[in-house]
Amino acid sequence: MITMAITAVLLLVGLGTTPAFATTTPPPTAAAACATSDTTGCLQGTIKLPSGDPAVGIKLEIKGGDLDTVATTGSDGKWSQAITVAGPYTINLDTSSIPDGAVLDSAAKNPATVNGALKKNVGFVFKIVGGTTADDGTTTQTPTTDVSTGVSFERFLQQLVSGIRLGLLLALAAVGLSLIFGTTGLSNFAHGEQVTLGGLLAYLFANVLGLNLILAAVISVAICAATGYFQDAAIWKPLRRRGLGTTQLMIVTIGLSIALQYAFQYFLGASTVRIDMANPVTVQLGPVALSQQSLVSMAIAIVVIALVGFVLVKTRIGRATRAVSDNPSLAAASGIDVDRIIRLVWTSATALAGLSGVLLGLVLNGVNWQTGLQLLLLMFAAITLGGLGTAFGALAGAMIIGLVVELTNLVLPGDFKYATALVILILVLLVRPQGIFGRRERIG
Repeated sequence: MITMAITAVLLLVGLGTTPAFATTTPPPTAAAACATSDTTGCLQGTIKLPSGDPAVGIKLEIKGGDLDTVATTGSDGKWSQAITVAGPYTINLDTSSIPDGAVLDSAAKNPATVNGALKKNVGFVFKIVGGTTADDGTTTQTPTTDVSTGVSFERFLQQLVSGIRLGLLLALAAVGLSLIFGTTGLSNFAHGEQVTLGGLLAYLFANVLGLNLILAAVISVAICAATGYFQDAAIWKPLRRRGLGTTQLMIVTIGLSIALQYAFQYFLGASTVRIDMANPVTVQLGPVALSQQSLVSMAIAIVVIALVGFVLVKTRIGRATRAVSDNPSLAAASGIDVDRIIRLVWTSATALAGLSGVLLGLVLNGVNWQTGLQLLLLMFAAITLGGLGTAFGALAGAMIIGLVVELTNLVLPGDFKYATALVILILVLLVRPQGIFGRRERIG
């Protein structure tokens, strides 16, 4: 779907007794800030100790364009380097500047390549972890354990807000998936790839083509909406007219999902890419810490979801959509153009999924070819829990799944939290098979 934390270690200097005639080296000052302009861009980053304190004196060799220099972290742990030529730059962290007791993470890329751009700040993440120094002077990475165990009120609030954030962004995609099922009866397994497409398009427009981030997001969502329109026109409507059953159509969506995943991997690679190359700015709200991207993304999600709810409840198109979802045959008999409504649902659903991908890419600080696939099961869990085919049920289900996934992390490490969400789904359906907002149906 992804973030590497920028960390390193404090360089120990001045150990031992300094002779009276020796000149002591003054401690490094804060690194001079790099200012961007029409002819200048900036490579930058912040390197910290595993404890979170700023690292000082870490050396990074930077090559590319007309540049061959060494940047050093200042007293604030930050480094920056101005560039005048856009293009790829190689950043090599000097591991000899890392003192005993720490080591560069074995999973970190070193040297790393970043795409520098004019008029932009481009950051990169190096991860330094604790290490063990042997008698021969070599340092090896200390096996790490999940230190995020233990429940406190502050951590509970942090995970609660993170759950609300995940639920809102998941709801954007789940509402569209639920509407598609409600109007067509189709379980679209390729819906996750629309999420991936939105994030990857935002990366291409914002970083490869250099467009403004807001403009890049708008264009990405518009293209995702267009893919939904043409999907229905070229694939789903012709197949519906031929009378294919929902099982056959579902198999087609599985094939489409696999094809899109490998198309993304072929053209953009398997690595995680960042939509916003600037270092995230953290906002502290009492005991809760969130990035500015998270706050903006949550606000956008709330506004868009409220707008979707207003359209469904208060407009003719919304009432027609709900009528088609309830009974397509009766809706057609009452004069509603069912095919037109389904086309509109496909267009809207893929637009919402694309927007979800853009916002998730910003919140998670990265997106890759499998981002949507990793969320697909949670989307299906949300719409099943809320009630198949109901937009408001998808919203409620997504919020519950988001909260369960994040709060479970208080007691369970790693990705066990995703399995817990599915356990909750099973338990709820045992009590209420139709979901929260679903209606009971007679069978037989």
